[in-house]
Amino acid sequence: MTRTVIESATKTVVIGFDEPFCVIGERINPTGRKKLAAELELGDFSTVERDALEQVACGATVLDINSGAVFSNKMAEDPRYADNNFVEPPLMRDLCARVQALVDVPLCIDSSVPAALLAGLETCNGRPLLNSVTGEEERLEAILPLVKKFNVPVVAISNDDTGISEDPDVRFAVAKKIVERAADFGIPAHDIVVDPLVMPIGAMATAGHQVFTLVRRLRDELGVNTTCGASNISFGLPNRHGVNAAFLPMAIGAGMTSAIMNPVRVQEMEAIRAANLLMNHDANGGAWIGLTKVMDAMKDGVSFAEASRAAMDAGARTGGRRGGRRARG
Repeated sequence: MTRTVIESATKTVVIGFDEPFCVIGERINPTGRKKLAAELELGDFSTVERDALEQVACGATVLDINSGAVFSNKMAEDPRYADNNFVEPPLMRDLCARVQALVDVPLCIDSSVPAALLAGLETCNGRPLLNSVTGEEERLEAILPLVKKFNVPVVAISNDDTGISEDPDVRFAVAKKIVERAADFGIPAHDIVVDPLVMPIGAMATAGHQVFTLVRRLRDELGVNTTCGASNISFGLPNRHGVNAAFLPMAIGAGMTSAIMNPVRVQEMEAIRAANLLMNHDANGGAWIGLTKVMDAMKDGVSFAEASRAAMDAGARTGGRRGGRRARG
């Protein structure tokens, strides 16, 4: 079975077909979050720290760290701040250092700027996941040497120099190309986690069926693990969490092994925990029972994040197992 190993200084997470679904927390991302970007511009990391703690408490076993901030005020004072190649590398270092000092889960270093990816690789302990490489020639030549040098797994996004195709066969061909090019660098297929690109179901009625078919092909023909931006499927729709909660177990059933998503949403996490149980990826139903206790606590009016954190703290006080070298989600 394909096993993609990601590590922090003290914890190992394995993404695999016979493993619990890997939840990669998405919230440490200033893109589209003006308040967070403004805080980071002032050197305020309080929201980042809160998001890190909440996501891990709610069930994220990996945290995505995205440095794509726009510093509008500094840009007006210094034109260098208009260049992400200037802004992102030092910000990525700060984000990674602060987060890994606070939580023990592995990190996913997320940027379109190669220098920011390098900064994250140099800062992170263990074996982080690199996000991402595409099928674009320039990107392949820039990122694959980093993957090889630091011996880390990488997210491979199924678009290339022609853009994002609506044809799933084209997206599969791009994924295959990336896997083959990675092999040329000595990077094994088990260190490639393919993002087949989830299209919004509101814009493309076949989007769900497409991704399920693609995931099966990626598993059966290329033998690679998969991930996605889970909320893309519901973009533009009402009751998005309901759509996401239906999509995730269906994707898991098709063979998807991870997702970059918001774990501080009980509806989606309940669906994932149930899918793990039904796939026999939850030993003795322990994670399902633990979530049920958290949801019972929510009846008193506390949030999912608050109830999850209280359960985690209670487990620590009573000597409950919080992870160790192997986190099985």
